[in-house]
Amino acid sequence: MSLIRSRRRKPQEQEMQITAFMNLMVVLVPFLLITAVFSRLSIIELNLPAATPAAQEPPQGFELEVVVRKNAIEVAERNSGLLGRYPAGEQGYDYDALRKKLKELKAQFPDVIAATILLEPDTPYDVVVQVMDTVRTFPAQQGTRTVQAELFPEISIGDAPI
Repeated sequence: MSLIRSRRRKPQEQEMQITAFMNLMVVLVPFLLITAVFSRLSIIELNLPAATPAAQEPPQGFELEVVVRKNAIEVAERNSGLLGRYPAGEQGYDYDALRKKLKELKAQFPDVIAATILLEPDTPYDVVVQVMDTVRTFPAQQGTRTVQAELFPEISIGDAPI
């Protein structure tokens, strides 16, 4: 019996080794904080059409439509028709001419803040964003700084008519 007792040893207390974990945290936490600062998200609120069309009386007044086609951008008023057509050149769409026309319309109808952008299928995402930015705001000089002045900030998106 004494032989069996001598083989059993008293358990020794184990130390917890957290050095490797602390080294990992020292490197990981600053890295995550630095990369989180550069993450930026822009959100534009869009008005989408209802799933079922409601029987409503059409509103009277100016209703701006910007139709993006493969070869041109058309500016129209829903009730009266085409107001301007800006063909795409070799460099792409003429956003400056579109902006100039929208500024003229804003001067004529200062209370109107809504616009509908109608897109043909397969319109590139970059074109959609640039048209939306052009319709929403324009750069204006305010004293010594340039600010983004409002044109038609409430944007709805739909499919372009054939």
